Formats: sequence, structure tokens, C-alpha cells
Amino acid sequence: QVQLAESGGGLVQAGGSLRLSCAASGRTFSTYAMGWFRQAPGKEREFVASISWSGGGTYYADSVKGRFTISRTNAKNTVYLQMNSLKPEDTAVYYCAAYFTVVPGRAPPSAHEYDYWGQGTQVTVSS
Repeated sequence: QVQLAESGGGLVQAGGSLRLSCAASGRTFSTYAMGWFRQAPGKEREFVASISWSGGGTYYADSVKGRFTISRTNAKNTVYLQMNSLKPEDTAVYYCAAYFTVVPGRAPPSAHEYDYWGQGTQVTVSS
């Protein structure tokens, strides 16, 4: 069992930055690929970014490529999402998720493959 807790959300103006954190507890964090997903009101949950358990593989949705950066510190059981140049369309609840895998570079973009989820943190970008 893995427990995930997101933090760092808030209200920011367009063009601003936020850094989300996701702290994990429970089973060995370093054996899990991690993903960030988001869900806006009235929309389905969508993939934002993911990172392999080694940190060597990172993947991004086209909509955030070049603006967001995912990273992890296994010694701190934490994954981060640095969000720059924020846009109003980035407004959503952001969730982190954990996916158990033994494949070094794997970090899938499909939400249904993830085993554990956090409660989410609200990000609101004003225009």
C-alpha cells in the first residue's frame, strides 16, 4: 500500500509558476513510476506528465511540453511538478499517482494503469 499526498496548489496569474509536490509513504517509493494527472470541471481526467522509477524516463502531454517539468527525489519519497508559463486552461485539480513496475523506463500515460492515487490539489490560473 502506498499513500500519496499532494501539496503546492493555489491561485496564480497567467504566466506565473507553481511547484507541486507529492509525498509518498508506505511501500518502497523507488519501485514505482509516478504520474501527474489533472481534471478540470466537466472534463475527464487527463495525463500531464510521468517519470520512471529511476528518473531516467520522463514523458509529457503535448499541452504542457516545454512548460512543465517532472522530477523525483527517491531519498525523500517525493515527486515534483514544476509548472511555468501557466495558462488559464491549466486550471484543474492535479493528482499524483503511483504505478508499480520493474521496467526501468516505463511510466505510462494511461490513468487506469496506476495503482494508487492522491486526493488532489487545486490549481487555479487567472487571466
